[in-house]
Amino acid sequence: MLLESKLLHKPVMVEEVIKLMDVKPGGFYLDCTLGGGGHSLAILKHSSPNGYLVGIDRDPIAISEAENVLSEYKGRFTLILGNFANLSELISKTGIERFDGILFDLGISSIQLENSERGFSFSNDGPLDMRMDPDISLTAHQVINTFSLEELESIFRNLGEEPFAHKIADAIVAYRKKKEISSTKELAEIISSVVKRRGKIHPATRAFMALRIYINDELGNLKKALIQALSLLKSKGRLCVISYHSLEDRIVKNFFRESRERIITKSVIKPSREEILNNRRARSARLRGLEKL
Repeated sequence: MLLESKLLHKPVMVEEVIKLMDVKPGGFYLDCTLGGGGHSLAILKHSSPNGYLVGIDRDPIAISEAENVLSEYKGRFTLILGNFANLSELISKTGIERFDGILFDLGISSIQLENSERGFSFSNDGPLDMRMDPDISLTAHQVINTFSLEELESIFRNLGEEPFAHKIADAIVAYRKKKEISSTKELAEIISSVVKRRGKIHPATRAFMALRIYINDELGNLKKALIQALSLLKSKGRLCVISYHSLEDRIVKNFFRESRERIITKSVIKPSREEILNNRRARSARLRGLEKL
């Protein structure tokens, strides 16, 4: 049993990841985005009785939660607090030189989204924060209240692919002339006042995603991490990446193509309809994998 009762965050495409990564007993595996520990839990189960896992996350709360989730396999894992942009440096402390499989599950976890104090979601009112790592100095509050109209528009357009980027930035600048913008609900209402709902997608979805990506330098960190991950793979080792929006997926797709390694996903793997019905977060997930020659 995978200790489902302990999981606060539903991992996406677990069976597909285990199969694509070819997890085997005795293997060494690296989860670069530990999150709620769901993928790591499955990896430890399928690599039993003597497989070993290293898990990394930049969020101290994720490390704490994962310690509990993975407790059944104590002695078979090491958890490290840090940014995967510094992957090689973090792994050098473990004494492990190469891995049989490496996983990135990008984006944000349900644990982070549902904690209103983190300021990631417009569903729950909270402060404009959005930092995955509490040591980052820049917050969403600073960006929203001090960045110029042109800077805000660029963030929304380039990182959120938001077609109404100018209109949103203009509304934010106009509003803050009268009053400081201090909460996620307040920001979402400003955006909703100038952008109509598109089907089931909330008008603030793309803008909030763009802010999160910018504050945490998610795309820059991903590019750095992929290069290091490839160097940490054994021959025949597999690198698997789950992305959630086109900018991430494009980086992964291009990196795989340029790596000249064996791409093992000729077409991207998507979650089943059943999984999407059970876990709405899975709907935009895309899984790609390569094998090191």
